[in-house]
Amino acid sequence: MAPRLVGGSMDARTLVLQGRADSVADSALVSVMLGCSEDRICRGLMAEYPMPDALWRVCAEDLTAQPGVGPAAAARLLASLEMSRRWACRPATERPVISTPEDVVRICGPQFRGLDREHFWALALNTKNQLLRTVEISIGSLNASIVHPRELYKEAIRLSAASIVVVHNHPSGDPTPSGADLQLTRRLTKAGDVIGIELLDHVIIGDGGAHASVRDLGLM
Repeated sequence: MAPRLVGGSMDARTLVLQGRADSVADSALVSVMLGCSEDRICRGLMAEYPMPDALWRVCAEDLTAQPGVGPAAAARLLASLEMSRRWACRPATERPVISTPEDVVRICGPQFRGLDREHFWALALNTKNQLLRTVEISIGSLNASIVHPRELYKEAIRLSAASIVVVHNHPSGDPTPSGADLQLTRRLTKAGDVIGIELLDHVIIGDGGAHASVRDLGLM
């Protein structure tokens, strides 16, 4: 059954801020972009300029001819429409596949270079191990990162991840897992088993591409 789409600008704004824009009706999303509290105006606009093609072709004069829509509101909507049009017209690009620790190092290693604190990231993957998004979970101290399973898996659930790989840097340059690293890996593995999102590996990156995979070491 399709989800019920919510109308009304007040409800729509709340749902958009909660990351639930997919449950908001088209006209209510337009009302948020316009900053218009009159949902009937946006419903009329959507009826006259149906999505997507007709609305993409709407011009400032068309919008400002609507009661209650001024130049500033029209500009916001036109900018949003142009952004959506550009992305819709882009050729599809293949998501990188994360299948080895070296894949993790290739994506994350350059961004960890020179950092003087431990940065802990999660790589959210789909069912084909393609990267959905890299999420920074925490920034720790010189030799420790503070990570709670709740915060990590909250992001994984939000992204509808099928599995995750976690990765962090060792500013000392030595990627050897510490006792705390292994303990954290076990906690995250158990939490993932309960939630249904598998932790595939925990990769630690040191200097010059040096890295350690907790899975390859047989420690998870």
